[in-house]
Order: sequence, then structure tokens, then C-alpha cells
Amino acid sequence: MAKKEVIFPEALALPAIGQGTWYMGEKASQRKSEADALRAGVDLGLTLIDTAEMYAEGGAEKVVGEAIRGLRDNVFLVSKVYPWNAGGAKAIAACEASLKRLGTDYLDLYLLHWRGDIPLEETVDVMQKLMQQGKIRRWGVSNLDYDDMQALWRIGGGSECVTDQVLYHLASRGIEHDLLPWCQQHQVPVMAYCPLAQAGRLREGLMHDPVVNDIARERGISVAQLLLAWVISHQGVMAIPKAGSVMHVKENAAALEISLSDDELARLDNAFPAPKGKTRLDVV
Repeated sequence: MAKKEVIFPEALALPAIGQGTWYMGEKASQRKSEADALRAGVDLGLTLIDTAEMYAEGGAEKVVGEAIRGLRDNVFLVSKVYPWNAGGAKAIAACEASLKRLGTDYLDLYLLHWRGDIPLEETVDVMQKLMQQGKIRRWGVSNLDYDDMQALWRIGGGSECVTDQVLYHLASRGIEHDLLPWCQQHQVPVMAYCPLAQAGRLREGLMHDPVVNDIARERGISVAQLLLAWVISHQGVMAIPKAGSVMHVKENAAALEISLSDDELARLDNAFPAPKGKTRLDVV
């Protein structure tokens, strides 16, 4: 069975599951095992690695830098800038600091981590400048809701944004009301963080839900694999779970080949229905 992919601009096909790094780099004793897990993920085809200057205040970027040493050409590298750094000289300096920690001279994708006080126009301008300087190949956003994306699209150059990274999992489906359909219509891939509700209050409810567990047992897969398969069953959606061990990375990679049946999707939809109206964008 073919592994699922998500198409980015320029017909760039990336595996629909990548690797997140939130909470990595916080403990020196775990850095080697975290880097080993990321390297194993790349070897298994999970070539997109997502990080941010916020994660462990640059510590996660250092772990990623260690992990991709000698593998840079095989990796699609994503990092994110704090909103208060997302304009003018601050953005240039922040990007250069991230590049130094990552041990590379360019990012494949650079994201505004969330919308702050700096006008979107300034962020678009500096993203274009960073592209011209060769420091980044593409840019996008994170934690922007439907109205934010409309505002971005009204700015000159705003439609060059190539992705919106948001919280999305089976128990948090608010984006399906307007944001996800809009992104699909405009061919803007969605990157789903916390696809297993790793950092959310609903994790235990998902992991122990009887319907979720019944389907996973029937398929002979783990609950985590089922939840990842559900996320990437949606058109144009990529999941970026964190996996701090090689074992979990292998489990995540195997989920790329799982396709859920219409009946299984219907059972999950019945157990965790999408909201019937607009809800506030979930953020963790």
C-alpha cells in the first residue's frame, strides 16, 4: 500500500507524517536519545522535522541540529519565530540564531508561531526578505484561524503562505467548520500538531475511549496509530507527532500505510463528532 503524502507548492510531495520536537531539549540527559529518535525517523521516511525557537528556548533546535548532522539534504526542516520577533531586524536575527543552533544555512520552511502585535504586513515583508537572502525557502503560519487567514490573504504577498500549523486531533475538530475547508480550497496544507492530544487535557479520554480501542484492536494496530491514521485521512493534512524514542518513531512511521474504512471513520465520527458551528481555535 502506498504511503500517504501531502503536496506542498511546487508539487513538493512530503510524507503525511512528520516529526515534532515540542518538549525536546529540556533535559541534557535525554538529548542523545531524542536525537537518535529523530535520525531513526528520517531513515524511516519521516523526513519533515518541525521545531521552534520557543521549544526549550532553542534547546530543541540544538537537538535537531545534532540529529540532522550529515543528513541535512534528506530533511525538510521547519522552525518557527516568536510573534514578537516576527518583523524587521528582529526577525532576521531570530532566523539567523535558529540557523546557528540547527547547524544549517537555510530552513525549508519558516513559520510565524502565532499572531502577535507586529502587523502581518511586516511579517510578510520580512519573510520575503529572508527568502531573497536564501535563509529560508518558504514561509507559513501557525495558530492562525479562518479570520486571520482572510486578513493575511488581503495583504500583498500574503497568499505566498504555504501552510497553517494548528492543533488538530479526533477530539479537537473545530477547524473542520471553516478553516480546514478554506485551506483545502486554496491548496494550503494543514500541519496538525498534537495529533495524539499529547499536550491536551483530552489525551486520556482519547487513549481510553472504548470505540477507539475497539477499532485499534480489530485492526491490530495501536491507538496512537489509529489516531494518526484518522488525522491524515483528511485531504491536505499532515500530522507532526513528537516521538522521543526509536520505538515510537517506528510506530508512527507505520501509520503512514494505514487507511481507515468508511465504516471505521463513521464510528469515530459518531464517538467524537465535529462541532456544528464555529468554535474558538484550540491552542496548546
